Amino acid sequence: MFSNGQLLFAVFFVIAFCGIIIFTYRKDFKGHQIHYKGTFKILLTFIAAIIILFFIKYFTQA
Repeated sequence: MFSNGQLLFAVFFVIAFCGIIIFTYRKDFKGHQIHYKGTFKILLTFIAAIIILFFIKYFTQA
């Protein structure tokens, strides 16, 4: 399906991309704690709302 060159490129791309993302996250970590307080609660609320919608759909179907 894929050639060896394509697979090798994909592996190196994923490794490099993850490395860059980790590096930039660590660099901006202190700023995230200052400017984005409480975002974890918003994420949990959003996930809970999606789960509730799935439960509503599941229990209201015949």
